[in-house]
Amino acid sequence: MNLNLEKIIKEIKNYAGTNLKIMEVCGTHTASIFKNGIRSFLSPDIKLISGPGCPVCVTPATYIDKAIKLALKPDCILLTFGDMMKVPGFEKSLSEAKADGANIEVMYSPQEVLKKATSNINKTYILACIGFETTIPAYSLLIEELDKNRITNVKFLTALRRVIPALEFICSTDSEIDAFIAPGHVSSILGSEVYGELASKYKKPFAVAGFEAEHILIALYDLLKQKEKCKYEVHNLYPSAVRPEGNITALQHISRYFTPGPAYWRGIGFIEESGLYLKEKYRKYDAGSFDISDESDKLAPKCRCGEVILGKINPDECPMFAKVCTPVKPKGPCMVSTEGTCGIWYRFS
Repeated sequence: MNLNLEKIIKEIKNYAGTNLKIMEVCGTHTASIFKNGIRSFLSPDIKLISGPGCPVCVTPATYIDKAIKLALKPDCILLTFGDMMKVPGFEKSLSEAKADGANIEVMYSPQEVLKKATSNINKTYILACIGFETTIPAYSLLIEELDKNRITNVKFLTALRRVIPALEFICSTDSEIDAFIAPGHVSSILGSEVYGELASKYKKPFAVAGFEAEHILIALYDLLKQKEKCKYEVHNLYPSAVRPEGNITALQHISRYFTPGPAYWRGIGFIEESGLYLKEKYRKYDAGSFDISDESDKLAPKCRCGEVILGKINPDECPMFAKVCTPVKPKGPCMVSTEGTCGIWYRFS
């Protein structure tokens, strides 16, 4: 491909073909699109929409409630990443629960639990494990360490999600999306070949992209050209980080400890084989993850995060956006995380 950026920008800006709706799956791509003013380079006939690339945003309220219940036990301490603290449960967030006396600590790495657990054997440490394939190998390595050292006072409360089943769900239910910018981080684990079946089956091209402005512009140009030529291929435009076959070692670690199963996505519902759960052999480390799938897991009244996650509306079309729902006091999960679409729109639009 000719990587003359000036030519690429000109073609994207002057595109006058059929309307194109392109989904960027990853929240980091969404943030980069805003920070770099990518939309100002687009033809009116090209529309960018955001996808379900924020694991915090799709974590069920029942998960938050379960985590709080465990953290209220006097012999348990919940460890979580900071971006989970404000995610609303049915009654309160982890932050509010901590203020009410729940034993909750913010972690910066799952590996921190090893030192904590061995120095305080009278406490059970519960890890709030969320994320896509990018973060799951870290949990696999941790389980390996726990098993090797026979550490028994660490448990995992998981809401781990798989990207490909979610994309399959979107492709099968939304015929208006024409193409996808595949997530760079997840693709560094999964590889680029994994999108091939979706591209062929649903006739939608994919471009795996990095996160700089030029990476995204090149991906958009690639998808535009594929559509013009009626091609439905997967092009890896991020070869410095993504191999066609993926990170084999990381994938082997994931499959060693986790097995796929149905999972509930907040605002969307159940998606078959979209969750990852501890295998039977390692189920002794589970803290109750199999109880977290509740069809009554509703969003707040008037919250349209479900439609935002699926790219059906932009955040500013939600009546709560920037009014009663802000990063300081989020009503919906998409406003919480730095990778949440609503939070990104609030900060940069």
